[in-house]
Amino acid sequence: MSLFEFNEEQKPSRFAARLPILTRDEKVFGYKLLFRAGLNNCFPQVEGDVASRGVIDMSSLIGLATLSNGLPAFIVTTREILIGDYLALLPPDKVIAEIPDSVAMDAESVRACKKLKESGCGLALSNFRNNDPREELEAIADYVKIDLKGPALAEISSLTQRFRTRGPRLIAEKVETRDDFEFAKSEGFSYFEGYFFRKPEMMRARGAQSYRTVYLRLLGAISRPNLDWKELEQIIKSDPMLYYRLLRYLNSALFGLRSEVKNIGQALTILGENEIRRWCRLSGMLELSRNKPSDLALASLVRARFAESIGTRVDYGDADLFQMGLLSLMDAILEIHMKEVLEGLPLEEDSKTVLLENKGPLAPVYDLMLAMEAGIWPKIETLSSQLGIDQDFIAKSYWDAMDWAQSIVTAT
Repeated sequence: MSLFEFNEEQKPSRFAARLPILTRDEKVFGYKLLFRAGLNNCFPQVEGDVASRGVIDMSSLIGLATLSNGLPAFIVTTREILIGDYLALLPPDKVIAEIPDSVAMDAESVRACKKLKESGCGLALSNFRNNDPREELEAIADYVKIDLKGPALAEISSLTQRFRTRGPRLIAEKVETRDDFEFAKSEGFSYFEGYFFRKPEMMRARGAQSYRTVYLRLLGAISRPNLDWKELEQIIKSDPMLYYRLLRYLNSALFGLRSEVKNIGQALTILGENEIRRWCRLSGMLELSRNKPSDLALASLVRARFAESIGTRVDYGDADLFQMGLLSLMDAILEIHMKEVLEGLPLEEDSKTVLLENKGPLAPVYDLMLAMEAGIWPKIETLSSQLGIDQDFIAKSYWDAMDWAQSIVTAT
């Protein structure tokens, strides 16, 4: 039986967030999962064992691969979770059991950690410091995590020197800025946890590379009220990868067509105006992010779908919330200012205002989108009340958005 009851006629409401863990060249290595049972159970009063069980329950219900995009998943554990062997419910080759400093290192806990390691799970020691009570686990730990904003800051040099040539690999936690990232790299950390890479480096604005202009033209073309089908066909035909992507998409299992789609004209006819707009947005964004961390593409899709769902419960005027969510990370993907991203796109004013300044009528929806992504529980509670949206609906919408985004990335 699941740890949480839900109506069999619909997917269970689940609340989800995750933190990316990056390599030194800013590729996504894995995720720290911050999942809860649902919005009503995800705020500060829910901690420890309940939260960890919620992670495991959600992962086993919808699949760890969906939640972590097939990458290693760091899951915070407690003594009860360790001793109860709850992590045995998940595929061990993708699980990193994160042991916080709050877990008492008695004989039973140590045995449980060794058993996990033997089963194929990885081990990470978070908030690690000199003279740490978990030193007994150093020999079997795969990762040691050090909080850049915590008390261990003064000990970083001695800790990095200690693990530089032997033992676990080092992960810097709470890497929030480019300066944090560069500092941690200089100290010898191998991995970096935080959202800093989603904020573009505004020291300079780099123009889009020449091949990207095709996709910017595509986004501009489908943003106009009336589609110019000939123009759209010419844009798609101008890029072999884009052409291939459309044909492959329509011939995938998503459509279940009886015959193959062999040309662009046929493809456009099958999709129709609304669907072709959606596909062009998705494909343009995925191609633009080809050389960026994969999390950017996936996060953009999740944001777009979630914002679109919230739009069914709020008055948002003429704004296209799907497009607003999709464009919200385009500055990070292209490494240019958001102002440059929006130039030439016929967006209505409310979307422009919220993307450029985080102000205006769409700001509460935009803030809710970001709060869900980062797992800021108190802010989510406040915004759900402000918008008058049921918390279970918000939780289910975000769960569905993650599931949908994963299916799109896989299909395309």
